[in-house]
Amino acid sequence: MNEKLNFFIDGAWVAPASSRKREVINPASEKAIAVITLGSEQDVDNAVDAARNAFASYSSLPPSERLALLKQLKEIYERRMSELAEVITLEMGSPITRSKSAQAPSGLDHLVETIEALGSYQFEEPHGSYTILREPIGVCALITPWNWPANQIMAKLVPALAVGCTVILKPSEMAPLSGILITEMIEEAGFPPGVFNLIHGDGAVVGNALSRHPGVDMVSFTGSTTAGIAVAKNAADTVKRVSQELGGKSPNIILDDDGLAKAVENGALRCFGNSGQTCTAPTRMLVPASRLEEAVAIAVGVADRLIVGDPQSPDTEIGPLANAAQYAKVRSLIETGSKEGAILATGGPDRPTNTTEGYFVRPTVFSHVRSNMTIAREEIFGPVLSIIPYDNENEAVSIANDSVYGLSAAVSAEDHLKAAKIARRIRAGMVHINGAPLDAGAPFGGYKHSGNGREQGRHGLEDFLETKAVFGL
Repeated sequence: MNEKLNFFIDGAWVAPASSRKREVINPASEKAIAVITLGSEQDVDNAVDAARNAFASYSSLPPSERLALLKQLKEIYERRMSELAEVITLEMGSPITRSKSAQAPSGLDHLVETIEALGSYQFEEPHGSYTILREPIGVCALITPWNWPANQIMAKLVPALAVGCTVILKPSEMAPLSGILITEMIEEAGFPPGVFNLIHGDGAVVGNALSRHPGVDMVSFTGSTTAGIAVAKNAADTVKRVSQELGGKSPNIILDDDGLAKAVENGALRCFGNSGQTCTAPTRMLVPASRLEEAVAIAVGVADRLIVGDPQSPDTEIGPLANAAQYAKVRSLIETGSKEGAILATGGPDRPTNTTEGYFVRPTVFSHVRSNMTIAREEIFGPVLSIIPYDNENEAVSIANDSVYGLSAAVSAEDHLKAAKIARRIRAGMVHINGAPLDAGAPFGGYKHSGNGREQGRHGLEDFLETKAVFGL
């Protein structure tokens, strides 16, 4: 078994102070593929000390020197991107085709956009009698999830390094191998010792220690809303900045026109992608009540034709859920949907007939879902689509906004102006009109319980900056 027991602290791979171990499980086989060490508070102290010691010199580097380091990292990332894709498939079950086309390249997208943003960013801005300085906030703890491991690491890491912060990365202990590979890239790129540090651990020990540590100036966290609240509470005593990208229950409003069939198909595919383990997945599909059965039939057709199975196969479209806890949660929520009166149109809690092991769940469609049902309110994080009927556009907007979440949304209509008007009424950080894709340069983040702060592009840089006014400069 592959042992990855050391941490990367102060420019070197070092033995942890902790002796706690954890197996990394391949979700397709339920077998261990590696062993890592789970850190302790002493390991956190060591990493924070290294980052603090490196901050003064690294933050004073001219932006051009930091830009050169990022360009070097980009070349290394491109060279090792196929290897990274293979690791992601092993550790969290993404089909290899998706890992190569989306999972691993998403990290490169953040590098490209950040390099472009840094090249033109003005850290000093004169305003008559005063000048605005934008300075790196300091030592940043980056806590990232397992569902898009490379994407979420790079979305935080690259802008933090770009503006002159030093960092401690804690990737998910359930999918840590991609974080180790990215650490090797950082090491090869030649960032100064202490600028980047990697420690593994669980939320209860390492996550809590990082978020309450007085030597950490900022925590950037992506994960569940429950965990995000805990991070914010831990950080409150030291009044550190907390940036949170949390849960979502994204609505997808489909209007009553000739484009409904295509919109339903596209919406279902986006819901089921990555086995539904995407915080922006459009899991609540809102369709005209008069066309509910038509929409359900189309969504069922999509679910039933998707190939579920071995993520190493180039034909597989839906891999397993990423871990045992998620597998149990998703199956339980599917059962809850049926108990509360939603109609199970296809799928269900049973594993696909072609699998005998692994955390596989069939793509599932519920119809006649009401907004007060659990499956319409909780983030399932699995391949489960809830189809909700509405009578008019005002009701559709009301249903869309009837959620504690506000991360993403979608609107589909042949009349683009009508879709745009509805998009403006939705309380969410992002809205996709007629299937428009994400852009790595656009701000990424949400309203309400979906978090605060924005990642990506120029907005990602500014998340890691303090603003200073200097009078007489």
